[in-house]
Amino acid sequence: MRASRRRRLILAGSVFSALALVSSAGWSAHLGLGVRDHLQATRDSLVHLRAVMSARDLDRIAVTLAQARRHAAEARRLTSGPDWTLLTHLPVVGEGATTVRGLAESAAEITEALTGVQRTGTSFFTAAPGSTDDMRQLLDGLTAAAPVLDGAAARLARAHARLAATPARTGAASVDQARGTALYELDRLRRWIGGAATAAALIPPMLGNDGPRRYFLAFQTNAESRGTGGLVGAFGILSADRGRTRVTRLAANTGMGPGPGPVADHGRAFRARYGPGALEMLSISNLSPHFPYAARTWTALWERRTGRRLDGAIAIDPVGLSYILGLIGPVTLPGGEKVTAANVVDLTERAAYARYPDPLERKRYLIAIARAVGQALPRSFAEPAQVLPVLKPMVEDRRIQVWSRHDAEQRRLSSSAIGGVLPRRPGPYAGLVVNNSAGGKLDYYLDRSLSYELGPCRDGRRTSSVQVRLTNNVPAVTLPTYVTGRLDRGPDTHPVGSNLLWVSLYAGVGAELSGASVDGVPVQVSTDVERSHPVYSTLLELGPRQTRTVRLDLVEPASAEPPLTPVQPLARPQRTSVTTAPGGCAS
Repeated sequence: MRASRRRRLILAGSVFSALALVSSAGWSAHLGLGVRDHLQATRDSLVHLRAVMSARDLDRIAVTLAQARRHAAEARRLTSGPDWTLLTHLPVVGEGATTVRGLAESAAEITEALTGVQRTGTSFFTAAPGSTDDMRQLLDGLTAAAPVLDGAAARLARAHARLAATPARTGAASVDQARGTALYELDRLRRWIGGAATAAALIPPMLGNDGPRRYFLAFQTNAESRGTGGLVGAFGILSADRGRTRVTRLAANTGMGPGPGPVADHGRAFRARYGPGALEMLSISNLSPHFPYAARTWTALWERRTGRRLDGAIAIDPVGLSYILGLIGPVTLPGGEKVTAANVVDLTERAAYARYPDPLERKRYLIAIARAVGQALPRSFAEPAQVLPVLKPMVEDRRIQVWSRHDAEQRRLSSSAIGGVLPRRPGPYAGLVVNNSAGGKLDYYLDRSLSYELGPCRDGRRTSSVQVRLTNNVPAVTLPTYVTGRLDRGPDTHPVGSNLLWVSLYAGVGAELSGASVDGVPVQVSTDVERSHPVYSTLLELGPRQTRTVRLDLVEPASAEPPLTPVQPLARPQRTSVTTAPGGCAS
């Protein structure tokens, strides 16, 4: 609904802009009204397009998109002619005319890009494979669609760059607002189509279209936080062959004991920050938020244990399982219990600890859930048009993360959120990462907020601050000892329900710390570097229902890049706010 409303705002703003120019310049009313009418018709067609796409009516999609394209092309023709060109050179209204022409061009680019996607990418909306041949046909269709989607994304990126080069302040508020909204929508659509291109390029080979594949499948539990999300509570092997998938070799994390030494080498900085144990033990292998580190360690641990090489690794958590169950429906455990999208997070992150005091029984229960979902997993590929809307939030929220041993695939994954990569690129950055240091399961009750304030730029630098608030919202009831127990010290040295977290703030490349405090008291924090990012860390004790506030003051390089605030995928969502000083910041 919001996206549909934004589309209406883009084109409505263009219409009002054209009328404002006609009235202020006294120029050809017929020309201005023609632009208005065609932009209005384009807007109406695009709004209708959303409805017919939801109904998956391919004939109406083609007709509606053709109408939108025809009207947008005419609006572009009218604003590209000599009369409109003369308007762009007039005082007062020239800048507005230039921007309106850019808006008409943007509408035409959007409709042409969507037309190309519609003609080639019908497999996303029509395929419903019921046999091996049908699945192979779907995967071949996705392979053919990938370059078309890549081309459409590149085209929208060029259109965005051209519109961004038009005047931003024209003196007409409706023009300026329409331009800003159009830039947002172009970028949103470019990212959406780019994500679809990545999926179309990756899904066929990774599902075994060119030969069988095998992946380490990690089930992360957010009740005990780790950099990539949570402790690996169970794992299995996901096999794929010509689109058919199955999950085998399911085991608890105790089934992968520590070996005689490191199985991977992620560099000196990694060893200095995390120690050798992170390269030897499954339980602490994913302290870093950079998912490829964990994935390479997992596959190497499996290879050392079995002698068998894997093609990659996939991680999913209970929230991700809830998305899948929302798609495929409930699964039934051997005892008859139903696991649904509504209860799977609570069952795996809270209720299981109370139900099964014996850790071995609890792990068997979790494996039973994983097995039931794994057996039902192939059903999730039966309707691609239904899979993609579910996959999108899973990827954006990092509820699923994927690494491939194959270089071309990994390059694609690294440029997408699904790759879980800690990016090296410069720009404002504030990433909060917590790792449980107590050994309990209290992070299910952890609430987080992050406030990032970017100050004005002067002499190539800017002052900024990041404030993190963490609250241990453990309920005031008796919880299982396995949940509240701590491995860091004796049972009488802390209140029951207290937690210990290793709190880290990943700052932007080139940033420097000017001050740090906890609850208003200045403190010293440790400083490391990971993938070019300075990382500032401290151990934080959180009593039951206690809130602690960490503040870091930074001096950052001046940058016009938008600030990034990636969110670690834990059980509860993080509240994030970003404020930037007026006037922006030139790099």
